[in-house]
Amino acid sequence: MSMDNDTTTNDFEPTEHLSDKHHMAIPWHDFFTNDNFTPAYEANLIERAAIVGRIGLMMLSYGTGAWRVRDSMNTVARTLKMTCSVDIGLVSLEYTCMDAHHSYTQAISLPSTSVNTTKLSKMERFIKEFDKQGSEMTIGEIHARLEEIAHSKGNYAPYQVGLAAALACSAFVFLLGGGPVEMFCSFIGAGLGNYVRRKLIDRHITLFAGVAVAVAVACLSYLLALSLMQLTFNVSSRHEAGYIGAMLFIIPGFPFITSGLDISKLDMRSGLERMTYAIAIITVATLVGWIVALMVNLRPENFPTLPLSALMMFLLRVPASFCGVFGFSIMFNSTPKMAATAGCIGAIANTLRLELTDLTGIPAGAAAFLGALVAGLLASVVKKKIQYPQISITVPSIVIMVPGLYMYRAMYNIGLTSISVGTLWMTKALMIVVFLPMGLIAARILTDSKWRHNG
Repeated sequence: MSMDNDTTTNDFEPTEHLSDKHHMAIPWHDFFTNDNFTPAYEANLIERAAIVGRIGLMMLSYGTGAWRVRDSMNTVARTLKMTCSVDIGLVSLEYTCMDAHHSYTQAISLPSTSVNTTKLSKMERFIKEFDKQGSEMTIGEIHARLEEIAHSKGNYAPYQVGLAAALACSAFVFLLGGGPVEMFCSFIGAGLGNYVRRKLIDRHITLFAGVAVAVAVACLSYLLALSLMQLTFNVSSRHEAGYIGAMLFIIPGFPFITSGLDISKLDMRSGLERMTYAIAIITVATLVGWIVALMVNLRPENFPTLPLSALMMFLLRVPASFCGVFGFSIMFNSTPKMAATAGCIGAIANTLRLELTDLTGIPAGAAAFLGALVAGLLASVVKKKIQYPQISITVPSIVIMVPGLYMYRAMYNIGLTSISVGTLWMTKALMIVVFLPMGLIAARILTDSKWRHNG
């Protein structure tokens, strides 16, 4: 359910200026001399400010929220004996660095946005090290470290990212009520769809085109797999309802959730831009899915009831939730250990959410809040032992709770002018989407004193 991978060519990379590039790379080396002897805090204001800006842009490019970007820039600025003020958006930031006598302002941007939890983890470790030893580091050493992080390769090839989406979406389909047939067909559709999407991103195809093609491939692949199963095993056509699951890898859960976190810290520009970005992707994805459904006569009907007891459903939900979160984490370029950590948290939190809904009748929004709260509390405990960025394990652990099925059904019915039914599904989706970040916010307020205060 994510739109993010380690595939961006960011403006901070020191590549050549090419006249046919819409976003020209920033020549960071022009801002400093390769000085490996003079401490960085003794450099001139422009050189020190360039370090702050580059670190902020790198943090932003790896998908973290505005609060963490600002906090990292402030940490570096204090160590370099400056004051920093920054305004952060989805793909750009404008900042001013000031010392006792001068100020320096810069506006910098990225060509696109993505999520890369492995690089984010490396950056957070670097920031912690810089906070302790940055006064001893030279300009050359700092930029060399940043170059190393920026150019570190992704953990997974396109086919592996495709398999991760296949695992995640097939598990998601089961959690939504689908059976083995829907799970298998979703595995095929989501795997091929996300593989194609990753290849398109690697070729720098524009966002909407990549989303549209990936969704179309996923839906048609699901239909083809189902047709082959009908011919081979004579399965029922009722299983076509699971085609929605094949496209759920495209739902941008990460920006949806981080937008709520940013708004809660009054980073309104970043929060609203992230929300707009997520809504734009969902609109394109659901419209393409709707058009494909009309072309091949697919309908988003309810899944056939599974003949499972309440106990068996509970026992199967735990591994399914783990597999779903694990797959989505791999799509964010998490290491296997980081993905497994998020998977364990998600297995507990998401199973709790589903059981609360089934056994107590609690509204879906309230259950989502409690599930996200538990995920946030567990992540705060785990973070102290394994030192992963909290956002790298909390957000993937609740991305599986984002109601992609509800969003699609809302758009499908609105497209057919069934406004009342579409509005009902949209309202259900909105309640869950609102409560998910609120659960994480509550957990951060309870466990993080720095987050709890405005200063």
